[in-house]
Amino acid sequence: MDIALFSPSSLFADVEEVSVDEEVTDVHQSFVERRHQFPGMELLIREFSFHQLNANLLWPGTFAFAEWLVQHHSWIEGRRCLELGSGTGALAIFLKKSFNLDITTSDYDDQEIEENIAHNCQANGITPVLPHVKHSWGETFPSAEPDWDLIIASDILLYVKQYPNLIKSLSFLLKSYKPKDDKAIPSVGNDQSSGMCMGLAVPAFLMSWRRRIGKEDESLFFTGCENAGLEVKHIGSRVYFIKPRENMVATTGSIDD
Repeated sequence: MDIALFSPSSLFADVEEVSVDEEVTDVHQSFVERRHQFPGMELLIREFSFHQLNANLLWPGTFAFAEWLVQHHSWIEGRRCLELGSGTGALAIFLKKSFNLDITTSDYDDQEIEENIAHNCQANGITPVLPHVKHSWGETFPSAEPDWDLIIASDILLYVKQYPNLIKSLSFLLKSYKPKDDKAIPSVGNDQSSGMCMGLAVPAFLMSWRRRIGKEDESLFFTGCENAGLEVKHIGSRVYFIKPRENMVATTGSIDD
């Protein structure tokens, strides 16, 4: 079993990519188990030795986002949350254990990913396991009336060619949002620590992005969001807040629109 340790300085290193400690594994192994340090806890996470869609590793944005969410916990408490690109499920498991957050994982339509997330839930005391949605970006979403008022993701902008599909799915989730019930969602007022005054919209998307790609490639995603009728704000620490532009939330909708 390997132990992966991330220091805050490693998240900002002037290198092309931040990687975990070197590991030695048998070529016949399908998985590697590693202990990861999250704020206030250690999680045992089983990762694929290799996965063609990079669902096998925890990237720097996961740990930075976890720290940011702890510092801004009032933004997520009481929300019904969906994580896009969950990978191993580590961030969702952390949020469930830390805040008892009502959170659903989601990733590419792949049975192995779903089974591995379920394994990691059980290994870290989450029973029953977190609900999971198999969804390939750009394809018809399994739920015609999504009821998640908060969507989160970390380090999901690696594949530039997938940006149009990601934006299509994100637009559908935000613009076709239907509240599950009449439960009140807590509002967010002044954030004295950051000097911002902004309410967290319902629905909203919070994303952390730490991996290094060209600025032009990054801008393609944010410009694409704007062109799709979404408002993008960088709210610090490479965390981005995205919501439907005013009057853009439809009463009905389809991902195929």
